[in-house]
Amino acid sequence: MPTYHVEMLEGRTLEQKRKLVEEITRVSVEVLGGAPESVDVLITDVKRENWATGGKLWLERQ
Repeated sequence: MPTYHVEMLEGRTLEQKRKLVEEITRVSVEVLGGAPESVDVLITDVKRENWATGGKLWLERQ
């Protein structure tokens, strides 16, 4: 089964992350089959100073 790597800006709550991994797991099992226990989701929280879009750091977009 798959392993998902999710990178996102820091600031999400534990509940939001919990819901995200539940939904990724649910859809993976629905589409691909297999057991929920075989789906891995790795979340990396990235500081705004370490993420840029369009040539600007997200830290500077606030």
